[in-house]
Amino acid sequence: MTRPLDGITVVSLEHAIAAPFCTRQLADLGARVIKVERPGAGDFARAYDTRVKGQASHFVWTNRSKESLTLDLKQPQALDALRQLLEKADVLVQNLAPGAAARMGLGYEALSKVHPRLIVCDISGYGDDGPYRDKKAYDLLIQSEAGFLSVTGTPEAPSKAGNSVADIAAGMYAYTSILSALLLRGKTGQGSHIDVSMLESLAEWMNYPLYYAYDGAPPPPRTAASHASIYPYGPFEAGDGGTVMLGLQNEREWKVFCEVVMQDATLATDPRFDANAKRNENRAALKALIQAAFGQLSTGQVVARLDEAQIANARMNDMAGLWAHPQLQARGRWQTVGSPAGDIPALLPPGRSNAFDYRMDPVPAVGQHTEAILRELGLSEASIAALGAAGAI
Repeated sequence: MTRPLDGITVVSLEHAIAAPFCTRQLADLGARVIKVERPGAGDFARAYDTRVKGQASHFVWTNRSKESLTLDLKQPQALDALRQLLEKADVLVQNLAPGAAARMGLGYEALSKVHPRLIVCDISGYGDDGPYRDKKAYDLLIQSEAGFLSVTGTPEAPSKAGNSVADIAAGMYAYTSILSALLLRGKTGQGSHIDVSMLESLAEWMNYPLYYAYDGAPPPPRTAASHASIYPYGPFEAGDGGTVMLGLQNEREWKVFCEVVMQDATLATDPRFDANAKRNENRAALKALIQAAFGQLSTGQVVARLDEAQIANARMNDMAGLWAHPQLQARGRWQTVGSPAGDIPALLPPGRSNAFDYRMDPVPAVGQHTEAILRELGLSEASIAALGAAGAI
């Protein structure tokens, strides 16, 4: 079977989430991804928690199908080995501290002179230049800086996203930018430099609230899990304690919702609710009516009425519900991958293809592939032993 990135070698100086998420997706498509880690502990994300058979949840998610090479890049011998590795690489990805890669001679300007076909992707909080270039950036800080927190949460308190949304955004743009750079190299024969900023990535995802607040207009209010400007659109409790998320998009759906779900056709023409703007203004009154009706029904009964009315809806799932989700099961989305602690379940990447199967190889142990990669580079057993004795690997 041929995968899209078979034959492509990616070297990644990576830690945490953004760069590892990017490179794991390149590995999914067949790329050989060599993850450079610190000798000993490796990527500090390995120690975030111990939820997956003693391994970190973030790490097993973002690091399958990779080879782990431990190098202490402060030591010249280790840096030399990395330079040798880059001679055969197609892509270098790094999300080290600002300026760290360039100080080691691993910036695009230096590398492109000796490796003109190399694609270099730098992932950082704020980008390669500008007044914020050297500012430390973590996911929650970028959620705050990008205005995400200002529109997420309740009127009383902002809330962060429940996953690393800024890291994920940056990882996705790095991934797609590398794919486009590989296509461009196929046309020009030249590598390129990609500068991905977490702030710019999440700012792109913030364009709806940005335009909503255009030219000094008020921004969208924080409305918890409800829509900021459409109502009813959000969570409602059923009588058995379950929560159903529903969303109405137009006046036709509002009429059907009243007739079939609420079983009160007169509600559709109530002057308080006969247009979305009025429903939005009178949320509290309408919510009380909906909750009174739903309070007499089980979650399943509410969903059944909404389905009958063809009103978009979903149960509010928890993690246990997602693990057991019947749609994921029916579509065969779960596979098994190896790890240092044994086999673990893993979701297939989104985007089912009829042309190839995604690569789903094990999560590596720290330094698992170091000696094999160094032998590939032509180092002797004595040289490898000397590097080990010096703590360089």
